[in-house]
Amino acid sequence: MNKFVRGLRFPVALMVLAAFLLSCSTKADAQSRELPVLSDDQAAWVADMIFANECNRQVSCLTSWNVGEDFPSLGIGHFIWYREGQQERFVESFPQLLGFYVARGVSLPAWLSGLPGWNSPWQTREQFLAELDGPRLSELREFLLQTRGVQAEFIIRRLQQSLPTISAASRDAEDVSRLFYEVANAAVPHGMYALIDYVNFKGEGTAESERYQGQGWGLLQVLEQMLANPSQDEVLARFAAAARAVLARRIDNSPAERGEERWRQGWNNRTLTYQQAGTE
Repeated sequence: MNKFVRGLRFPVALMVLAAFLLSCSTKADAQSRELPVLSDDQAAWVADMIFANECNRQVSCLTSWNVGEDFPSLGIGHFIWYREGQQERFVESFPQLLGFYVARGVSLPAWLSGLPGWNSPWQTREQFLAELDGPRLSELREFLLQTRGVQAEFIIRRLQQSLPTISAASRDAEDVSRLFYEVANAAVPHGMYALIDYVNFKGEGTAESERYQGQGWGLLQVLEQMLANPSQDEVLARFAAAARAVLARRIDNSPAERGEERWRQGWNNRTLTYQQAGTE
């Protein structure tokens, strides 16, 4: 005990010590409720992992239109792009990315910046595939390849802005918030990667349109799954297991005509990268 504490009367010394410990606890709690700041190298690693998950690092995959879907998916995050007037279950993200480019001072390809309303110009998958090696999509692939870092910033910012919406949508807002930060701060940057990738992959889980039989599959549902099934496992292993459970429920609830069973193994493999990251 230092001289200052020894010189105090005992009850006062206890009060001082308690105040000091409370201050330390408050500071530690505040630090645990902050997202870690990623270095340039860490952010680049996250971008590369997402590129690998979505495209197996294949440049050709940067402009895709998957079988069974009615829209193209673009960039390292396979950002969805709808044509004018199109209404779908899934949240569109490519126009928001274009706005982020403009805000960052990045010039878009001329044909892209001139599109009315930044709507997708292709009406069908057949039209898109016929133009796959044409000048517009070739230029777009090169642009998306060269600006992977900006796309990573966009994805990271989406995560940073997601917590208020996720908490507001949950009946367990405080526990969901606590888990969010616990995952984010696990084995930096691996916990951030898990959150960033999952939000980009399956969304926040707050959109009413993104439901099958009333049940969602986004980050909110994964965190709530963790709360409902506590265990002593390491937090990234718990996050990955919860993600697999939520995705399995989505497949079970999905309309049969979508054939989502075909994605189960790939989705499970993706979640394994979350827990493997925590053991490196």
